[in-house]
Amino acid sequence: MSEVQKVSDYFACNVFSDTVMKERLPKNVYKAVMQTKKFGTALDIDVANVVANTMKDWAIEKGATHYTHWFHPMTGVTAEKHDAFITPTGDDKVILEFSGKELIKGEPDASSFPSGGLRATFEARGYTAWDPTSNAFVKDDTLYIPTAFCSYTGEILDKKTPLLRSMEIVNEQALRILRLFGNTKATRVTTTVGPEQEYFLVDKKYYDQREDLMLTGRTLFGAMAPKGQELEDHYFGNIKQRVSDYMKDLDCELWKLGIYAKTKHNEVAPAQHELAPIFTTSNIASDHNQLTMEIMKKVALKHGLVCLLHEKPFAGVNGSGKHNNWSISSNDGQNLLDPGETPMENLQFLTFLCAIVKAVDEYAPLLRLSAASAGNDHRLGANEAPPAIISMFIGDELQGVLDALESGNPYKPNEDKTFEIGVDALPNFPKDTTDRNRTSPFAFTGNKFEFRMLGSADSISCTNVIMNTIFAEVISEFADELEKASDFKTALNALLVKTVKEHKRVIFNGNGYSDEWIAEAEKRGLPNLVSTVDAIPHYTDEKYVRIFEKFKVYTKTELASRTEILLENYYKVINIEALTMLDMSKKLILPAAIEYTKLICETIVAKNTAGIDSTLETKLANELSAITSSLGLAIKTLDEKRIASKEHEDTVEGLARYYREEVFVAMQSLRAVADELEMAMPAKYWPIPTYTDLLFTV
Repeated sequence: MSEVQKVSDYFACNVFSDTVMKERLPKNVYKAVMQTKKFGTALDIDVANVVANTMKDWAIEKGATHYTHWFHPMTGVTAEKHDAFITPTGDDKVILEFSGKELIKGEPDASSFPSGGLRATFEARGYTAWDPTSNAFVKDDTLYIPTAFCSYTGEILDKKTPLLRSMEIVNEQALRILRLFGNTKATRVTTTVGPEQEYFLVDKKYYDQREDLMLTGRTLFGAMAPKGQELEDHYFGNIKQRVSDYMKDLDCELWKLGIYAKTKHNEVAPAQHELAPIFTTSNIASDHNQLTMEIMKKVALKHGLVCLLHEKPFAGVNGSGKHNNWSISSNDGQNLLDPGETPMENLQFLTFLCAIVKAVDEYAPLLRLSAASAGNDHRLGANEAPPAIISMFIGDELQGVLDALESGNPYKPNEDKTFEIGVDALPNFPKDTTDRNRTSPFAFTGNKFEFRMLGSADSISCTNVIMNTIFAEVISEFADELEKASDFKTALNALLVKTVKEHKRVIFNGNGYSDEWIAEAEKRGLPNLVSTVDAIPHYTDEKYVRIFEKFKVYTKTELASRTEILLENYYKVINIEALTMLDMSKKLILPAAIEYTKLICETIVAKNTAGIDSTLETKLANELSAITSSLGLAIKTLDEKRIASKEHEDTVEGLARYYREEVFVAMQSLRAVADELEMAMPAKYWPIPTYTDLLFTV
């Protein structure tokens, strides 16, 4: 891309956008597509044929030779099967065709994707269905068509379908509340998301020498470098040229696909960075984030780098999250989470706020499990991410509003509305209604809520399905009560007061990292689901099954399948990590330790023969021998624990718990010994790149 070309000239140039459709489609067809995008109405096959042909012609002009139905299976990454546009003509020639039927539906093999028992291997058929609310795009000479994915018998096998369903129920239930407040203009309410994406960049030459990074995405061994993040000099610091060049290319590639990449900066840990986009609707934000993660990795390779998206690639420094900024907007221009100038008087805002407070309190285990994974277990609860306890931060001003609402006393706002800068050239500026609380899992940040628990490698779909569904459930309850009230304002006031009294326990504006908060949360009765194994089984709690089935987001069977998929993924990830540790220990670390100890012993013999004092070498050899023996014992223990896992295969949950409580603990012990050994050996004899190599050479 030419340096002089403006971003606005090429933004979304590879997207079959509304603008492209308006230019190329007949007016009646364009109108039909817009109706589908806005209101979810079905497309007639004749309309679909016109769209497909136009889409094909546009894609071919962009260099596309194939098309693919692009979907989000339960693997956590995206999937695609490419078909060429070619159709034989019978005279050794081909024409390029693409029909409405091919646009609307595809038939990929469903048997090899995770299904949690919904599909057997011999039951292979699955279907993809076009999602016209998310624009098609061209990438790598292929037309990508965003789709939903289901089995032959109709069960959901993807992450897109439940997200679309949850968005629809938010629309239905939130409109009921808006109507009660006299709003007859709004016809659509949507949830919007802006997912901030954290990541690490390491040099590919060192990555290629680390089996653990290649196979698991994180370092299973590694002593801390002499310098970490303690000087806090990397956060928002000057961006190194190599990283800056990468970020520039990344922005360009994202902008071509219409992805609203907005902010980039260095994060807290060395070699860690962040990209933040502008808000967009939840399903498009999900598509965009999946693309962002994919493109981050591809662009990094062009710069001789590798992008790490694991939640904790390096022990001892901050891991990476994905802050899910969530809000609600109506198509008449309202942000429904904007408190306005006087939040106490904005009853509509308080209604939505109280609904969210109740939803977070009543359905906290669901929010917790939406961020549960083997990788994120390393991160949650450390001084870099929220604790595993779900709580809400709303700030002092809104806390005062809710306190006044509960007590029935007048609200007395803080009159000091501006900071005094103290410099004549700089104007005073208004205070925000809230500070930022980085220790809170669910923080109100002005006109949105920031869910900070999500792991950097995760899809945002599951989290937003849950947030949408629990919010819709509470708003539905509110609407049911208020619609039958004879005096709306009196009933609303009573409802809000009751909600605050019953659910204020989940609000905590203090330090979520403190030991005092853990004790206080226990007193309040808030759940503390420390690990993935503790959290995931709650998916099938009767209370949660009821609301998902009520709104037809998931069936009980689909929830059971997701529970099994997630628990199975958990123990498989740990098993791969354990096998990788054993492989590296036996083939690299143990031989290196023995070889170096042998070298020292030979030096001792040579010194003794020459009559030279060898006390230092003898001490070092004894220390190395002791650590090496401990390493051998730790290897044996981990091997035995992993093999013994076969005795716990009766249930997926039991196996996952065994891996958490036995195999993972043995892995930690092995790592501790290996890291001690690294500190005792010269760099030239250590067989893998160190943390200094990985974190400080880009």
